[in-house]
Amino acid sequence: MGTKIVNYQEEKKVYYKVLVGLLLLTAVTFIQPHMFMTHSTFLAQMVIAVIKAWLIVIYYMHLKGEKLITAMVWFAMALVAVFFIIVIGIDVSNFQYGADSYITSAPTAN
Repeated sequence: MGTKIVNYQEEKKVYYKVLVGLLLLTAVTFIQPHMFMTHSTFLAQMVIAVIKAWLIVIYYMHLKGEKLITAMVWFAMALVAVFFIIVIGIDVSNFQYGADSYITSAPTAN
């Protein structure tokens, strides 16, 4: 086995770029609810969070070239999504207190 020569200066530049990207995404997280996509804040915040988590896992946890871990993450996300859809589907179809809910009932004048 030969030794691999690593250029640490180049790697440091990549880490700084990822850091700047994470800081910008954090700024967007705070700005987003007031500036854009105000009707779908939850979706925008979740997309930003997933991108930030992906950057951290890939670069700072050094999992960039791991194929098995990537496949397992996709499988786990698909499994969670399937169970989430099943649970929400059962819950929505059996929701029986629509008139008593603050979420689904029409506003009343006091």
